[in-house]
Amino acid sequence: MPAMDIGLIGLAVMGENLVLNMESKGFSVTVFNRTVAKVDQFMAGRAKGKKILGCHSVQELCANLKTPRKVMMLVKAGQAVDDFIEQLLPHLSAGDIIIDGGNSHFPDTIRRTKYVESKGVLYIGTGVSGGEEGALTGPSIMPGGSPAAWPHVKPIFQGIAAKTKDGEACCDWVGEDGAGHYVKMVHNGIEYGDMQMISETYHLMRTGLGMSNDEMHAVFAEWNQGTLDSYLIEITRDILAYKDAENNYVVDLILDSAGQKGTGKWTVIEACNQGQPLTLIGEAVFARCLSSLKSERVEAAKVLGSAAPAFKGDRKAFVDDLRQALYASKIISYAQGYQLMRAAAAEYQWNLNYGGIALMWRGGCIIRSAFLGKIKEAFERNPKLVNLLLDPFFADALQQAQAAWRRVIATAVQLGIPVPALASALTYFDGYRSERLPANLLQAQRDYFGAHTYERVDKPRGEFFHTNWTGRGGETSASTYTV
Repeated sequence: MPAMDIGLIGLAVMGENLVLNMESKGFSVTVFNRTVAKVDQFMAGRAKGKKILGCHSVQELCANLKTPRKVMMLVKAGQAVDDFIEQLLPHLSAGDIIIDGGNSHFPDTIRRTKYVESKGVLYIGTGVSGGEEGALTGPSIMPGGSPAAWPHVKPIFQGIAAKTKDGEACCDWVGEDGAGHYVKMVHNGIEYGDMQMISETYHLMRTGLGMSNDEMHAVFAEWNQGTLDSYLIEITRDILAYKDAENNYVVDLILDSAGQKGTGKWTVIEACNQGQPLTLIGEAVFARCLSSLKSERVEAAKVLGSAAPAFKGDRKAFVDDLRQALYASKIISYAQGYQLMRAAAAEYQWNLNYGGIALMWRGGCIIRSAFLGKIKEAFERNPKLVNLLLDPFFADALQQAQAAWRRVIATAVQLGIPVPALASALTYFDGYRSERLPANLLQAQRDYFGAHTYERVDKPRGEFFHTNWTGRGGETSASTYTV
């Protein structure tokens, strides 16, 4: 067999499907898996008769590649990535390319890019989103790392990526070192928020309005034809109607304890590091944490009582209010995610293309939706837009949804149904548009107990003052700094 176009290490679900995707688009692939039996199984099954070469060692995989060699890893984030880098380097030459397609934490990708480049080899850390189906038929791909590597992988990546209705590939170069994995991290954080908001909407329909699964299925089917058209709304529609062999709705049989793999948590920690208010995604992460306390919640319901809601309003009108509240909250989630990416671009000296990122998310990925086209248009109108809420389209959409949004939150509170993500979105909206917040009192408190100083409204920004509030303190104040 002649030299192959690209090698792939890791034949779990995503790896297998990505290999088959590459081969179906005309690329030849060498494959290796740490458990070698998996290679033989794949070659005898789904890969049989295709332009795929199974290898029993990293050395064999590298020896069968065209130069510059391109090796993509789809292995568990963490030590496994570092281990395979060390195994690959002795078999690669200057200008060859190592690609990490897993969910690695961006600081690790920054470190690995520098290390691999110091060995004369190029490195790419890329987000790949779309799950099992996306990997096979066309994912969203978010590559970053060594810029010199991009021209060599561009035909493959854009060839296998999802396409928009206009035929544009949902893949483009994101930026240096960890930029690709950073954007994927934010994507996953937004995914956490979207899933939580949809779940809260379902909770209000099911518990608050007493709607059946069939009724909710019909609502989500209708919503998927309008402004909320998206992959997550689509699969929620399908989930609500799905029955098992015994004619039971499967969703009703699933334990209400959510898992997580860490990317949402990373997003929230990074938001704290950057001083960015990702309140909605934070609440989505904490909602999963609260759900995991299942046994405690069962006991608490006995001690504290559980909500016994009785909605007395117009059910049809409230369902439409829910649609508007979900749409408005979705705008907030993306606005917060983009704020974090802007802060990161300044911190890490990345030149991020914000409209291009929206395009990459238009297809293939979990958060794909028609809504993303509006984000791309917003940044085309104003590439220096500091917050999506200031774009005329989104500002108008929030104003139109505001009354319904408030009715939903008020009703949820009255019914005792928790809506942490939807409520935090409205609170952020109100906070962001407040010319004056009560932080003046907070600064006074900090100065009172810790002499932390404050600025004054009647003095230029950057001048700091301290008050001896009790008459017992001295005139010495703490140095001014922001963590």
